[in-house]
Amino acid sequence: MTTLRIIAFGYFVALMIAASLNYIPGLTDEDGLAFGIFALDIFDDSLHVASALWALAAGLISHRASRIFLLLFGALYLGDGVFGFFTGYGYLDLGIFTNPSEGMSFTVVRVLANLPHLALGGFALFAGLKLDRA
Repeated sequence: MTTLRIIAFGYFVALMIAASLNYIPGLTDEDGLAFGIFALDIFDDSLHVASALWALAAGLISHRASRIFLLLFGALYLGDGVFGFFTGYGYLDLGIFTNPSEGMSFTVVRVLANLPHLALGGFALFAGLKLDRA
């Protein structure tokens, strides 16, 4: 078992947790915001589950499949987090196409809302590029 395959399995777990946030009592407020910061809908949950299954499949298949997952997933999620700072919405859930831009902001709420995608995407890219040892 290689490091990248183990990391891919870790992404499976993390993404399944992200997909379950709306369904754990007490994690959403009366406005439907997880941790009072961001809203997740069925489309977001589906995207997280699909990404989790992709991570699981990559980890089960091979080191090379895990590396490809980490590189592609990392680029997509990191970019989505960056778009969140510029517009208030990401592109993975089509938010930049369905909502008017809220402009660039580095408020605490905006940072916390985008941090998961920045962290997950950034670490995935780092792992795929720097931890590639079969």
